[in-house]
Amino acid sequence: MTAVPVRRLHVLVVDDEVPALDDLVWLLQAQPGIGTIDKAAGATEALRLLQDSKHDAVFLDIRMPGLTGLELARILGQYAAPPAVVFVSAFESHALEAFEVAAVDYLLKPVSAERLAVALSRVTEAGLSSDDARSPDDELAVVPVEIGSTTRLVDRDSVWYVEASGDYVRLHLGAVSHLVRIPMATLEEQWAQHGFVRVHRRYLVALRHVSEMKAESSGGYVVLVAGTEIPVSRRHSRELKDRLVRAARRTSSK
Repeated sequence: MTAVPVRRLHVLVVDDEVPALDDLVWLLQAQPGIGTIDKAAGATEALRLLQDSKHDAVFLDIRMPGLTGLELARILGQYAAPPAVVFVSAFESHALEAFEVAAVDYLLKPVSAERLAVALSRVTEAGLSSDDARSPDDELAVVPVEIGSTTRLVDRDSVWYVEASGDYVRLHLGAVSHLVRIPMATLEEQWAQHGFVRVHRRYLVALRHVSEMKAESSGGYVVLVAGTEIPVSRRHSRELKDRLVRAARRTSSK
C-alpha cells in the first residue's frame, strides 16, 4: 500500500529583532511537518511576501516599528483565505487583542520547542477546519500601499482605474495614485466580478466611474474616467460597449 504524502506547512516568520527572528526559524526547522520558511524583518516586508506567495501560517511579533503585528493581522483578516496567525511576543498584555483578530495561538518569548509544537498542531487543525469554506475571490478587497514609512489600506471600491507600470501597477483614486507591486493579471482576475474591466494592455477600469466612451478619428476608442482619457484597444472595445450598455440598462430600470 502506497503511503499518502503529508503536505508540509509553508510558514512566514515576522520579527524586527534579528536574533529573535533567527531563533524562531531555527526552532521551526527542527519541527516535523514544516516545509519552506520565509522570514521578514517587519510587517511591510511581510505584506510583500504574502502577496507574492501563499502561506499556511504567519508567526508574528506584535511590537514592531511602523505597521504593528496586530495591524498586519487585521489586514490578513480581510483575505478570503487568510493564513493562520500565531503571535510571538515578549509581552502578555496583547493576548486579548490577539484573539480578537482570530489568532490561533499566542506564544511568549523565549519559545520552547514543546510549546511551538502545540502551536503548529493548532495551525494544522485551523487549516483543516477552514478548507471547505475558503474561497480566493476576494483576497484583494483591501490593498495595502506604502506611503513613506506609513502603510495605508486602500479599499477596492475607491479605485477608479489601474495602470500597469512595469512589474508594478498604479492605483488611481481620482487625483491621488499609489504604486503597488501586484501583477495586472491578478487584479484583472480577482476584480472582474466587482465591476473592473480590462480595456487595454495597460489599463483596468471601474465601470461605475466611466462617464463616457467615444470614438476617435483614428478609428479607435477612449473612455473618460475621472477626467482622464484612457485608450481602449480594439479587442476590448466590443466587450466594453456591451458592459456599459448593460450597466446603463440596469441603472435606468431601478
